[in-house]
Amino acid sequence: MNLELIEALHDLEREKGINSEIIIEAIEAALVSAYKKNFGTQSNMRVQFDRGSGEIKVFSRKAIVENITNPKEEIALSEARKLDPRYELDDVLEIEVTPKDFGRIAAQTAKQVVVQRIREAERDMIYDEYSNREGDIVTGVVQRQEGKNVFVDLGKTEAVLSQNEQIPGELYKNGDRIKTFIVEVKKTTKGPQIQLSRTHPGLLKRLFELEVPEIHDGTVELKALSREAGARSKIAVFSKNENVDPVGSCVGPKGLRVQAIVNELKGEKIDIVKWNSDPVKYIANSLSPAKVVSVDISADQKMAKVVVPDYQLSLAIGKEGQNARLAAKLTGWKIDIKSESQVQPVISEE
Repeated sequence: MNLELIEALHDLEREKGINSEIIIEAIEAALVSAYKKNFGTQSNMRVQFDRGSGEIKVFSRKAIVENITNPKEEIALSEARKLDPRYELDDVLEIEVTPKDFGRIAAQTAKQVVVQRIREAERDMIYDEYSNREGDIVTGVVQRQEGKNVFVDLGKTEAVLSQNEQIPGELYKNGDRIKTFIVEVKKTTKGPQIQLSRTHPGLLKRLFELEVPEIHDGTVELKALSREAGARSKIAVFSKNENVDPVGSCVGPKGLRVQAIVNELKGEKIDIVKWNSDPVKYIANSLSPAKVVSVDISADQKMAKVVVPDYQLSLAIGKEGQNARLAAKLTGWKIDIKSESQVQPVISEE
């Protein structure tokens, strides 16, 4: 059995990268506890696992002293020298006390340690893999729901999509394949805990990076985005190459690129606007699809007064103020929208 154990440890080292020496040291420590538990002793013990033959020996350890105060842990120098005259004070005397039936206990203990170490190593490998992917997209399969939480199978492990990270109104059925954003990976005693999101703005950003080659290669830059998950989003893009249309690149031929993202987000509307270093032009663009007549800015207050045609006012503000709110988040400016008739001077009749 012991030779088989050594071979198994070397196989683990090759296949999973688990250091066999670390496992052997853990087995030795576990065997000390097993010995004390099974043979009712509190003495100092040492277990030796022979790396070549796999043989296991148990030794009782006693400190060599002049005057004994604890017989379980100490032995007199005179008694020790009867065994070997070379012993000196403060040396440690070891006597083999390996029980005849200790092999069965050792085998069982070793197996438990190996299984535990494999489990820990696999957890560490999964943690390392996914902690390096924080801020990235993963595709998984909806496995089950517990309360309001959705559990997603990522292949090697399971992750959780909590209620506040779910798109409002979106239904998740067992077996559905969904793309999610890794918000955080925590190391716990039960293994890595992976928190997913479908509402995080980073999901939208990564979807565009994956879908639009010009963003992936750096030709088009995604400068800013604002999102109200499940309803509407806005992204501002800029092209470093004046011959490349940043908005057209994101929309794609016949709108295929943006439509693929809209489909993934179950119909979430996406406005793609052109970023501009001039805040007047940028703010006007941000209110798309509404047309803007003028933008008057106050840089100190970072406030913009925007005028739109009368028939565009409701479009510029949006349902429950959503368009204006997203534009403000996108640009970082406070935006006050008025129609042309609201800003025209009132002519009093004499």
